[in-house]
Amino acid sequence: MRRHSLGSVALLSVFLALAPKMPAFAAAPPHPLDPLSPDELQAAAAIMRAHPAFPKDGLFPLLDLKEPTKDELASFEAGTPLDRKTFATILDRAKNRTYEAVADLTTGKILSWKLVSGVNPMIMMEEYDQATNLVRADARWQAAMRRRGITDFKQVAIDGWASGPYVGKANPKVSGHRLMRGLSFLKGTNVSYYGRPIEGVLALIDLTDQKVVELSDTGLIPVAAKGHDFDEASLAPLRPAPASMSIVMPAGTGATVTGQQVEWQKWRFRFAFHPREGLVLYNIAYHDHDRWRPILNRVALGEMIVPYGDPDPNWSWRSAFDVGEYGFGKLSSPLDLGQDIPATGQLFDAVFADSTGKPYTLPRAVGLYERDGGVLWKHYDFETGTNSVRRARQLVITSTAAIGNYDYLISWIFGQDGAIEVDTALTGILLAKGTDQDKEEVETCPGCTTHLLEPHISAPNHEHFFNFRLDFDIDGARNSVSEMNCASIPRGAANPSGTGWQMSETLLTHERTAQRDLNPTTARRWRVFNPSVRNAWGQTTGYMLMPTETATPYAVSGSLPRKRAAFLDHDLWITRYRPDQLYSAGPYPNQSTSDHGLSLWTKENASITNQDIVMWYTFGVTHPPRTEDWPMMPAYHTGFKLVPAGFFDQSPAMDVPK
Repeated sequence: MRRHSLGSVALLSVFLALAPKMPAFAAAPPHPLDPLSPDELQAAAAIMRAHPAFPKDGLFPLLDLKEPTKDELASFEAGTPLDRKTFATILDRAKNRTYEAVADLTTGKILSWKLVSGVNPMIMMEEYDQATNLVRADARWQAAMRRRGITDFKQVAIDGWASGPYVGKANPKVSGHRLMRGLSFLKGTNVSYYGRPIEGVLALIDLTDQKVVELSDTGLIPVAAKGHDFDEASLAPLRPAPASMSIVMPAGTGATVTGQQVEWQKWRFRFAFHPREGLVLYNIAYHDHDRWRPILNRVALGEMIVPYGDPDPNWSWRSAFDVGEYGFGKLSSPLDLGQDIPATGQLFDAVFADSTGKPYTLPRAVGLYERDGGVLWKHYDFETGTNSVRRARQLVITSTAAIGNYDYLISWIFGQDGAIEVDTALTGILLAKGTDQDKEEVETCPGCTTHLLEPHISAPNHEHFFNFRLDFDIDGARNSVSEMNCASIPRGAANPSGTGWQMSETLLTHERTAQRDLNPTTARRWRVFNPSVRNAWGQTTGYMLMPTETATPYAVSGSLPRKRAAFLDHDLWITRYRPDQLYSAGPYPNQSTSDHGLSLWTKENASITNQDIVMWYTFGVTHPPRTEDWPMMPAYHTGFKLVPAGFFDQSPAMDVPK
C-alpha cells in the first residue's frame, strides 16, 4: 500500500505544470466556504513566513481554508462580511517541532500561533523521495539486495510508509524523531511493481537526521519471476469487445453548478476538496413546500484505517491511516471522462499548496454526473392494465484516491426520493507478500493468515475501516437521535398467531451512552430528528441512517490499531458539535500511540438531546484475499444510506414526471 501513486516528484511536477500563473492577491470569493484560490494560498504562505517564529526551512504539511463556524456563517447570511482565514500546520523538521497557525487574509495578520508538542503531521510528497534516496544509499540495504542477486538498485522501488509508533530496538535518539518505513519491490522493466515484493527487507528511516537507522533482513524468499502491467498489450489476449453503448444527454445536464454550489432535482449543496479529507459537502438542503430545508451542514471522510492481520513482525505494524497520515485529498488521482465517470459528466480541479506553500492544481479531482437509477416506483394494475411507473435519475459527485497499491472511490449519490447514499468502492492491487510456496498444498486452510495468489506471491488478511463525520442540521441545528430496534412480540394474548413484531425507538441522551453497535437481529438503525419540527401528521422530521455491510475489527482490544483508532470500538458515535473536531482519530495520528479523537471527546459525556450534534459512523470490509482479486482487484462496493424518516409528508418522488 504505497503512499503515493506515482513517483512523487514526477507527480508534483505534472500538477505544478498545470497550475495557473499566480496573479496578484485578489478579493475573497463570493462565499466563505469556497476553497482557497492559488493567489490566496500564496498570500497565506507569505503571511506565515513573515512571522518571527516561522522556523528556518519550515514546511507546510497542511495549508488550507480555516472554515468559518456555524455562527460566523449565520452572520454572513444575515449580511455581515467575513474575514477570509487560513489554517496551517508548520513543520520545523530539523527540531521535529510542529506549529499551528491561523492567518487573516483580509488584514494580512497572524491571528494565532502555537507549538503543538509530541505530534507528527501528515507525510509530505517530497518525503517519499527522500526516503527512497536514503534507503538506496544505505550499505546494509545494498548488501541485502546483492544477496538476492540484485545489483542495479534503480530497478528496486522503495515504497514509503508511515512508520506507526516506534517499537523497534531501544534507541533513545530515534524516539521523538520523524520516521518512515521503506518496503522494497523489484520493478525491473515493469510500470507497476506491486507484484514483486522483496520480502523480509524493511528499512526504518529517520527523516529528522536523514538516515536509515534500522535495516531488517529476515532471510531470502524467492521474488516473483514476473510482474504485472495493465495496459491492453500487457493483458492480451483480450475478449471480444462488447457492443458499443452510448450515454447521451441531448438537452445537457440537469445539474446547475454556480461556483461551488450545485442544484439538481430539488437538492442543493456546496462542495470543496480538502487536502486531508478529500471531497467535502456543505449545506445539503432539499426544496420542499416552497422553502429550502437544511439536512446536513458538513459531511466528509473523517478517517480510514487498514490494519493487516499477519502477525509476522515485518507486517504486524502495518495499519495505514489513509486520511491522517497521508492525506486522502492530496493523493487523489485525476478522473477521466468516459472512464471514471460518464462522458456526459463534469470535472472540477482542486488547488493545493505544496510543502513550501506554492500552489499547484490537481486536475479533474471531482466528478459530477447524472445516471440512471433503475425503477423509482411502480405499480401495475391488472384490472385496467395500467402500468404506473417512473424511471429514477440520480446525481453522483465523486472522487478517487490512489493510496499506493489500493484505489478508493468515494461517491455521494442523491436520489429523487430524498435519499442520500454513500458508495465506497475498493479496487487497485492487493499488498503482496513474498512466499516460498508455489502452490497450495492442502484443500482447506486452517489458521491461514495469508492466501496464495500465484507462485511465490501471497496476500495477508486485512480489513478496511471508514469513519464518516456527518454534521446533521435537520430543519435547524438543534437535533436529537433515537435508536430503532425490531423484535418479535412474545406469543400470547397480544400475539396469538406468533406473527406479530414491533419496532421500538429509544432516545440516546448522552455522548457515552450513544456509543452504539450494529445488531442485525434487531434490524438496528438510527434516526436523527428535530424535536421542534413536525410533519403534517405530527411526526418529528428526521433522517435515518441505514447501514449496509460492515466488519468486526479482528485486531484485539489493546492492540496498537485499536489504541490509535478508538473509533473502531463502536459503529456509531455521537458528539456535540465542536468546530475543531473534524478527524475521528484526532488531528495527528502519524506515529501516535493512542487515540486523540472520539474516545477523548466523549469523556465529558455531554448531553446530545435537542443539541447541535455530529454523528460519526464506522463501517468496514473484512478481506481474506481471493485469487480472483489478483492481479487487479475488481471494484468492491460498500457504504450506507441516509433516508428521510418523517422529513416529508409523503414520498417526495411522487411529482417526478415520466
